[in-house]
Amino acid sequence: MAERSDTPDTNTPPQPLLEDEQLDRLDDFLDSDQVDEDALDLISAHGFLVALAVAPSEVPPTQWLAELFQGKPRYADDAERDEIITLLTLLRDNAVAVLEQGGLPELPFELTLGGEPAEETPIGDWCAGFMEGVFSDESAWFQDDEEAAATLLLPFMLLSGLFDDEPDMAELAKDQQRQESLVVQLPELVLDLYLHYRVPPETPKPKPRKKTPAKGKKR
Repeated sequence: MAERSDTPDTNTPPQPLLEDEQLDRLDDFLDSDQVDEDALDLISAHGFLVALAVAPSEVPPTQWLAELFQGKPRYADDAERDEIITLLTLLRDNAVAVLEQGGLPELPFELTLGGEPAEETPIGDWCAGFMEGVFSDESAWFQDDEEAAATLLLPFMLLSGLFDDEPDMAELAKDQQRQESLVVQLPELVLDLYLHYRVPPETPKPKPRKKTPAKGKKR
């Protein structure tokens, strides 16, 4: 299991969660007329599934598939259904495996905004998908330590553009340099969340009690 650390090891490059061919297959399907027009696209689905990998509670497949697709896709046949569901599940499971080893997930975009507003880039779409994963079981993310959760999730909330109507968030969104800094850190921020929710903090081992003579026993 990954060890809790305030400074994740960034020497190892981020690891892809699916092969390029697998991502292309999902991209084609999610961009087709076989899914509802409100379904998540590949970038948003990637963020959504990474959030499920981090989530403090297990979301049932029937629930997260319905949320991802916004209904039931029109699969060509059972084989295609099994193929697509397997790829989506594999993406989430691979994210768990990478984070469990203290690694960083590779994200499906360049880690720079290039001067664009976050919500107009794939980065914003990915973070919006991530937040959809949080919303799928919001109480579980905030129930134990709401303040810590809000702090850890702030970068994802800010970059998603979903909260720009809130004055504080709108003010933060004006700081392009800060947003660029957060984008670069996204893989590490995902690992921070995983460590917070999935890896218990280290506790000092209890010291052995000193032996005391039994009552009535002569020394």
